[in-house]
Amino acid sequence: MWEEFKKFAVQGSVLDLAVGVIIGAAFGKIVGSLVDDVIMPPIGYLLGGVDFSNLFVSLSGKTYESLAAAKAAGAPTWNIGVFINTIINFLIVAGAVFLFIVKPANRLRAQTPPPPPGPPTTKDCPYCLSTIPIKATRCAHCTSEVK
Repeated sequence: MWEEFKKFAVQGSVLDLAVGVIIGAAFGKIVGSLVDDVIMPPIGYLLGGVDFSNLFVSLSGKTYESLAAAKAAGAPTWNIGVFINTIINFLIVAGAVFLFIVKPANRLRAQTPPPPPGPPTTKDCPYCLSTIPIKATRCAHCTSEVK
């Protein structure tokens, strides 16, 4: 069993997947920083100084200075700003994956010609028109002799 697992683990596809997950996690952190530190501050400034990461609704009815203060008090909150940041993170990651992975892969796939067709492996029975193996001398459906 160990040998089988070792063979599976060192296959190229498993290693490629591991590398993809690691790079994806690093890319996610870069995008998170891009959204939190570069994109959202100017948007918040243009909207009157709103800090989206601190935009929340307290469900306990009490007022808190910040999301951190509400969490420290154990108050239930709707973290609207965090959700907006997460949506923007997702849109950026999805857009980047589409532009840099899906589109080039589709372009390569479209340029790759299909493999040439091999010799036929089936034929039609001239009597009942059923599909039968090319080497068959009798039709399996109507039992007619086929040349």
